[in-house]
Amino acid sequence: MQTRQTFAAQQSSNRRNSVLLIVMVALLLGALGFAIGYGTTGAMSGAFGVTTGAIVLAMLLSVGSYFAGDKLVLATSGAREVSQQSAPQLMNVVQEMALSAGVPMPKVYIIEDTAPNAFATGRDPNHASVAITTGLLEKLDREELQGVIGHELSHVRNFDIRFALLVAVLVGSIALLADFFLRFTFWGGGRRGGGDRDRGGGALIAIVYVIAIVLALLAPFIARLVQLAVSRQREYLADASSVELTRNPHGLEQALAKIASDKEVLEVANRATQHLYFTNPIKKFEQRSSAMFSTHPAIVDRINRLRQLTGDPPLDAADVQALTGLD
Repeated sequence: MQTRQTFAAQQSSNRRNSVLLIVMVALLLGALGFAIGYGTTGAMSGAFGVTTGAIVLAMLLSVGSYFAGDKLVLATSGAREVSQQSAPQLMNVVQEMALSAGVPMPKVYIIEDTAPNAFATGRDPNHASVAITTGLLEKLDREELQGVIGHELSHVRNFDIRFALLVAVLVGSIALLADFFLRFTFWGGGRRGGGDRDRGGGALIAIVYVIAIVLALLAPFIARLVQLAVSRQREYLADASSVELTRNPHGLEQALAKIASDKEVLEVANRATQHLYFTNPIKKFEQRSSAMFSTHPAIVDRINRLRQLTGDPPLDAADVQALTGLD
């Protein structure tokens, strides 16, 4: 028998871990900007100038994604909006979960795909959408569907889409800044004179310049790993929040196991959108899969965390073997 956890304890831990991870990305962006600025100009004004420029770049990148990102995701997924008349059972479940979560009724979309999955998108609860595949509706019963919809509306309630956007913009800014600096260095930009070099600080500037090159090479990779860790923490948080809404951990647990075991390939998913889905839509048996860059926690870990909420024992060896490597 494993130790039982409360909803609040799991949610608090996941939120704390998410914030710590995003602070790491922000600090990495600041450190990269400072090292590049000081290493190339030899002046503190240059260091702060590049750092400020990186922050402005991140803000500019966020504007388009903030206002149009959800429409782009829905369009590329081939989603079509449904109504109470065309999908009454689905709409009823979404309405139930929206009331339970205390969020406005989102727009509901259907994706014509036999692979069971779902995702939520939108910048806030007032501009949210939920998309569900036809495979999910056909293969899950009502309790399992409630668990999945509760998970997706928890993403909406927890502002996970906005959170993911912030992390993605920071990571993208790091990649762009690093790429620009390395190209600048490769094509002979090098270090500029003046600043602290004229006051005998040449050795320090050279060291910082080398640090800037190392950071430019490693920072995008590190930032991407942190981004994936943030995504996994928010999935754990949405799972716990879904159980809080439905008061039925078994429905969500069964949905996780059933979707993970399904062999259908979700054709409309890609690397850019995979983090949005309820479970990783890119299966490990596919060529496009990458274990290192997985956006979701392992199904076994997600189920065992749900079992901590009820005090049930973790999955036995046979169940673990059956589910390992499917997601």
